[in-house]
Amino acid sequence: MTFTRRTLLAAVSAAAMVAAPLAAEAQNLPRNMRMVIGSTSTGGDTYQNSAIVAEALAEKLGINIKVDAVGASEGFKALARDKRGTTIMMFHDQSFLGNLYGVTGYADPFADYTVGPTVAINPGNAYLVPADSPYQSMEDIFAAAEAGTRVRVAIQPGGVSEIGFTAMKNAARVRAPGSEANIVAVNTGSQSDKNQAMWDDLADVINGSIQANEQFTQLDPSDEKAMRFVWITARPETLEQAPEAGMGNTTRADMLGYASPETSVTLDGSEDFTFDKEFFLLYNKDMDPEIIAAIDTALTELYDEGKIQERQKEAFFIPDFLPSEAAREHLTQKRDTYRQVIDEISSGS
Repeated sequence: MTFTRRTLLAAVSAAAMVAAPLAAEAQNLPRNMRMVIGSTSTGGDTYQNSAIVAEALAEKLGINIKVDAVGASEGFKALARDKRGTTIMMFHDQSFLGNLYGVTGYADPFADYTVGPTVAINPGNAYLVPADSPYQSMEDIFAAAEAGTRVRVAIQPGGVSEIGFTAMKNAARVRAPGSEANIVAVNTGSQSDKNQAMWDDLADVINGSIQANEQFTQLDPSDEKAMRFVWITARPETLEQAPEAGMGNTTRADMLGYASPETSVTLDGSEDFTFDKEFFLLYNKDMDPEIIAAIDTALTELYDEGKIQERQKEAFFIPDFLPSEAAREHLTQKRDTYRQVIDEISSGS
């Protein structure tokens, strides 16, 4: 499936820099804007990426933009209340995946909000096994499921964490119908919960990320916390844009070995399933279109200048700018493809 599109940033401020207010006056923009995000963490990838974009956008537009880590449910509520354009939202695919999985508090972002431009990809979504696992690859996992062995996968249900699990079940079904029943979810919470499920021998495979889990892949294999990557969901075209040095001691070439086509998790028997965790803006449905256009124009200029891409890559994000109209078309197609995969597994369950 092809789509067009750890280091933490030290001292990235939640409040972006202030420039002269003349640009705001010229474009009827609010002088102060709140960027809510679908995470309550100020140390995670959503906050990091949002802070980079907010700072650059505020300077370009000549306004104040404050990043507010309120979480998905509160973020959507805040966005729905504000038609004036003083509240915008930064989130990722979880926004529509949560809706597809029926998670409480997730409305359809394409129907209830206005989807804005994409800005970056986190290419780190991954699946790992213990260092001493008998499974050396995804092939081993699918073979085990086909042979009747129960493979337990720790995920946080209802979004980015679950979509790869759904893809595993789908691939097992395509390869050997019925074997998908042997790939079972262990529903947990945060990344630390998923890690602990592995260390407590409650899961054979866990969802993780390059940023959060690479350190554990560098431990001596005899260490009870040591892990190995078996699958990175990002498209190879995305990973090829990452720094050659990769992250930690895992190079870009190493990462590509865990991604399609080197590691295949089939979508339909001919194409591989891939997933890029994409970040994009969301707006109130009734927000002034001129404000949306001003943000699009400012981001276009920022990405043409190139400095924002440098900051994103320093934080292991892949620059991924599409203006609003193109982003909506791309993300709608992406949503529809994943809906089909989810529906296939749900109907067979």
